[in-house]
Amino acid sequence: MGKSRNARRGRAAAERVVEDVDGGRAELIPDRDRTRAWTLLIDGAPQSHVDLDDPTHLSFEYQRRLGHVIDLAAPPGRPVQAVHLGGGAFTLARYLAATRPRSTQQVVERDAALVQLVRRELPLDPGARIRVRSTDARAGLAKVPDGWADLIVADVFSGARTPAHLTSAEFLDEVRRALAPGGVYAANLADGPPLAHLRGQIATAAARFAELALVADPAVLRGKRFGNAVLAASDRPLPVAELTRRAASDPQPARVEHGRALADFTGGATPVTDAAAVDSPAPPPSVFR
Repeated sequence: MGKSRNARRGRAAAERVVEDVDGGRAELIPDRDRTRAWTLLIDGAPQSHVDLDDPTHLSFEYQRRLGHVIDLAAPPGRPVQAVHLGGGAFTLARYLAATRPRSTQQVVERDAALVQLVRRELPLDPGARIRVRSTDARAGLAKVPDGWADLIVADVFSGARTPAHLTSAEFLDEVRRALAPGGVYAANLADGPPLAHLRGQIATAAARFAELALVADPAVLRGKRFGNAVLAASDRPLPVAELTRRAASDPQPARVEHGRALADFTGGATPVTDAAAVDSPAPPPSVFR
């Protein structure tokens, strides 16, 4: 048994792919428990997990929560038109292609070298309708036709921080322009105590969308630790009850805040503008240990 473990360990070490990309040092680490699954790290920070044999498998908790929003954005299996701001290893684009065949997707990923690495080592299904653009997320969004997208997913991090120009009301104006009526916006937000960034992001979204829901670990919402929170926003009512059920049944259960409770959570925070926007907070080093 010990020899087998050592053999697997040696095989995994040999298969690790390390390459410098525009955003830093990229590493593709093979998953010991899944034959064709990989974790992407940038400068040591986990970015994506992909299972090429089962693209519906979402390993990271925040990606599962985004997956719930994707599942509930339209009736099951119905194709959608989606824009992904931030590509990583294209985990969510692969997931949507598998769960909603014939969907048309655009992925906007600024790091052209990372895109080349992922395409080479973790190739996309050639039958999936996924177009990848190597440009800045906001610039790429500006090229999406008015009302084209049923779903826009924002998961953009540079050095483990969301760039300031993707946190403002003006950015959300672009999101709204590109969304079809009744479309859904989903964003991965990261913050820690005292949650000033997260509260500001909720206030900003509330100034642009009629309906909001926030999915996060209760400890993150209480300001006890740094972590991710998934925001869903739309101009139509969101499926809060079903989202709550799915979030509660996850391996890492989450809470869903909406309505008055979510408005109260902002604590008087005001919408963020381009003029005042700053990058999201850097996570403490302990997050990636």
